[in-house]
Amino acid sequence: MNVLIISAVWGVLMMFSGVLLKGKAPIRILAIAGMLALVLVNVLEMQGIKIFHIQTEGLMKYDRPALLFIGIATVTTFLYLLLSARDMEKVGAYNSEYFALIFFIICGIDLTSSFQSLLILFLGIEIISIPLYILTGSDKRNLKSNEASLKYFLMGSFSTGLMLMGIALIYGARASFDLSAINTVVDGKTSVLLTAGMLLLMFSMAFKASVAPFHFWTPDVYDGAPTVFTSFMATVVKAAVFIAFIRLFSDAFGKFQPQWQMIAGILTVATLFIGNITAVFQQSVKRMLAYSSIAQAGFMMFAVYSMSAEGREGLILYVTAYSLATIGIFAVLIKMQDYTFDGFNGFAKRQPLLAATTTIFLLSLAGIPLTAGFIAKFYMLKAALAGGQHLWLVIFAVLMAAVSVYYYFRVIQAMYFRDSETDAHELPVSLSFKWTLVVLAGLVIVLGVFPDILLSWYYF
Repeated sequence: MNVLIISAVWGVLMMFSGVLLKGKAPIRILAIAGMLALVLVNVLEMQGIKIFHIQTEGLMKYDRPALLFIGIATVTTFLYLLLSARDMEKVGAYNSEYFALIFFIICGIDLTSSFQSLLILFLGIEIISIPLYILTGSDKRNLKSNEASLKYFLMGSFSTGLMLMGIALIYGARASFDLSAINTVVDGKTSVLLTAGMLLLMFSMAFKASVAPFHFWTPDVYDGAPTVFTSFMATVVKAAVFIAFIRLFSDAFGKFQPQWQMIAGILTVATLFIGNITAVFQQSVKRMLAYSSIAQAGFMMFAVYSMSAEGREGLILYVTAYSLATIGIFAVLIKMQDYTFDGFNGFAKRQPLLAATTTIFLLSLAGIPLTAGFIAKFYMLKAALAGGQHLWLVIFAVLMAAVSVYYYFRVIQAMYFRDSETDAHELPVSLSFKWTLVVLAGLVIVLGVFPDILLSWYYF
């Protein structure tokens, strides 16, 4: 709740900062300082120190997993702003409003991480989605950005309709929006209304999380949106949706797992297959990363499919590893003039440090040992195997992970084993940008070797 209130206040402050402050640098510094304040407030809240005492019983529950993920979201957003705040200023003339929208999205993430009522879930999803529609179309000079924003808005509105219909059906079956009240078995059977509502909520959450076959909006929206905002959409926002996904199906539908688990398994298989196979044929690194994010969503679906303690631990580790690596790759991609694979030819000779960090991020996404991505995938597969009857799904996931190695290594091959055929232009990167990338790469390695550093906060 402390993060929610302070984030909302800081968002309003950022809206007026364009008038109160002169120049872009003070606005940028104010935004970074605000995000750092949210990180510190979250740390205090995890220690039991609360600035604001507001009664949220029955609406929100700030348990250890919720506080931990809010902390992950604020830290990764802080690192995102350190890397990309200057690039946000280049999108358009409303840079203070862009920062304000980021803070409002953090408000939505706070709600989706801690909700105990379906109404709070709906509010959280919409508070996240509406600013994203605006940020997607923020580059008014780019027709692709405007088209992506319209497509995202129309498809997002459709999925919101599915969610509301599902909530209405569940209320009709249980006469309550409370998750614990919904998660009760009456007379040993489930009503048709509850089953229909449960499926509609699964499909709407799958849409928000880019899970196949509800993924069709993702490549066009990610490709059309300004790259600096695609980075945020594909990482922190996607992670927040999956945290909401597993909280919803654990707390509200956990007792009905046999009825929806097979559907979750089908969604997992479809997402892994479509995401990885389609990414192989992409010629743009940005579009490849869009399909890669779909494939990564397939691995995150294991947490929902298994619905176990191992799955929750794995999801926390997975969203952290995925967010750090993807934010780092997009930060480098933003600086590039050519988004094709050929644009990375000879990159290691021009920018050896950036190429090295990008390699670490790609290895993590591919699940190579000694990176956080490897141990995160291991936890997900371990969660699926815990039940003893999902070996076929684990084998399929390993095969798809092997496919992903191909398109991730295409970038590494271009950086280290190909020469650029065009005149090389020096990338406009500062020393602070390089050191922040090094920190991100270091975190990816540290979490890969010592994952308990993060998971120990889960049980603190």
